[in-house]
Amino acid sequence: MTRRRAATLLPALVALLLVGLTGGHAQAADYRYWSFWERDGGRWVYATQGPSTTRPADGTVQGFRFALSEDSGDATRPRGTADFPTICSGTPAQDGKKRVALVIDFGTAQDSPSGETPPALRRACAVVSPDATTAEALASVAKPLRYDTNALLCAISGYPEKGCGEPVAEGKQPTATGKRSNGPDDGPSVGLWAGVAAVAVLGGAAVWQARRRSHAR
Repeated sequence: MTRRRAATLLPALVALLLVGLTGGHAQAADYRYWSFWERDGGRWVYATQGPSTTRPADGTVQGFRFALSEDSGDATRPRGTADFPTICSGTPAQDGKKRVALVIDFGTAQDSPSGETPPALRRACAVVSPDATTAEALASVAKPLRYDTNALLCAISGYPEKGCGEPVAEGKQPTATGKRSNGPDDGPSVGLWAGVAAVAVLGGAAVWQARRRSHAR
């Protein structure tokens, strides 16, 4: 490999890497769906099981949020107050029952399907049997619920009226700058820069090899 050829190969490799990385990100789909959360101390944690199989203990706080998200890692958390004493303060304990505090966040107008308006955020204290699931607790305070054939939660209190976790062609709503908003990690990722650095190292090695060969002649 000559020095000139190696020097021209480096920017081509960098450009190829950037096209591959940004091209793959541009094809990522967004979805409107109800995400399910559990309260762990003072923060929300994405639930590892669905509401139909989770059996919360007495005093548990759980949340639901309807939003436009790319995946579970990008899901939007429920908003507002989320502590058990506040939500269940007006609901006394009952023998043979458990209390589950629920935060139901219907999302924003930007998250809503066309022609629908999200209801106001709700907090409710469900009183259910000790072995009840989260789905049963939710049904006791926020009917009607709607599920699809795969038991995916599609609607709470009838919202949204139709649809169930389908991809959204138009993607997320733009921010004031006109850019897609993904949160605090917007901008080139660490992986992208690491990839560019790796290509640069390979290109530099190629140039070094070319120089070495030319001096050996």
